[in-house]
Amino acid sequence: MGAQSTSPEAFETNGKLEDQAIESKPEDGIKVSTFQSLGFLDRYLALWILLAMIIGVVLGNFVEGIGPALHKGKFVGVSLPIAIGLLVMMYPILCKVQYEVLHQVFKKRDLWIQVVFSIFVNWIVAPFLMLGLAWAFLPDRSDLRNGLILVGLGRCIAMVLIWNGLAAGDSNYCAILVVINSVLQIALFAPLAVFFINVIGNADEFQVSYPTVATNVAVFLGIPLGAAVVTRCLVRHFAGPSRYETVMKWLSPWSLIGLLYTILILFASQGRQVIHQIVSVVRVAAPLTVYFIVIFVATLAVTNRLGFGYKLSVTQSFTAASNNFELAIAVAVATFGPDSDQALASTVGPLIEVPVLIGLVYLVRFIGKRWKWKD
Repeated sequence: MGAQSTSPEAFETNGKLEDQAIESKPEDGIKVSTFQSLGFLDRYLALWILLAMIIGVVLGNFVEGIGPALHKGKFVGVSLPIAIGLLVMMYPILCKVQYEVLHQVFKKRDLWIQVVFSIFVNWIVAPFLMLGLAWAFLPDRSDLRNGLILVGLGRCIAMVLIWNGLAAGDSNYCAILVVINSVLQIALFAPLAVFFINVIGNADEFQVSYPTVATNVAVFLGIPLGAAVVTRCLVRHFAGPSRYETVMKWLSPWSLIGLLYTILILFASQGRQVIHQIVSVVRVAAPLTVYFIVIFVATLAVTNRLGFGYKLSVTQSFTAASNNFELAIAVAVATFGPDSDQALASTVGPLIEVPVLIGLVYLVRFIGKRWKWKD
């Protein structure tokens, strides 16, 4: 199964999708750096995220009463500042997906092989791996374990586009997986959370409520996804594709602004717990680190063995390894409370994911050049 026959780059609006993010040619392998093509915010994303975390922790520990103040207003059980950040972050990214040509893309049989493989890894392998690691590392802490399980169930639909772009993956295929995982999360997150925590975990004291989880998923995924589809269809229809691109140039930075704002608010609200429960943070960090590395390396090895090619293998691997920690935090806060250990465990997610996946970006680019891994 060669990568050239399975790549969704064989389509655009009139039969072919544009490749906007990656400018390297197939014969060039991955020699052209994606870093230089990124905007200012994207280029130094790791630094901005680190600063947002530090500022949040400092505010949470040195500004009296900031934690309770951030949790006063509620929207479907989640503090209003966090809810605003989640919606602002998700909406622009989902507006980038070319919904109008997806029906053409899905006519290609080889693409379905890629999609089925991704669904298997993302919704069977990855969640059960996180479940196993949570039990192996935290057999005595069901509260922290449940927070980790929620992180494992959240398949990434935001940050994965950044990691994939930095590693020179297939931007169009990544966008397709974002849509698929968005829809599947709306359908599967709540029942799987109930099954993993209430049934497999045999939870009594820390049971999750299906209506609560389903409501959060519907709000924080359903609303931005629906709004993005409507926005793209209406603006492109009445104003034209060129005007829509102008709108997206203004709208795109808000996704990263929303991400940084959300991280800052999360760490400000959890700042005291992050510092005062450092042992719990370390215990949660261990399985998370193992999870990100194992699922990424395993997926990369299998896709290489199957002959997917560099771009598709990178996209598959980062989609499997990235997690929707924003949704996990929202569900944990709404279900167990903002000061719960479940919320703390889910908040540790971005603290570990960001540096580990940045390291994996450099690793996979090194491997690609060393192996002369082409498409």
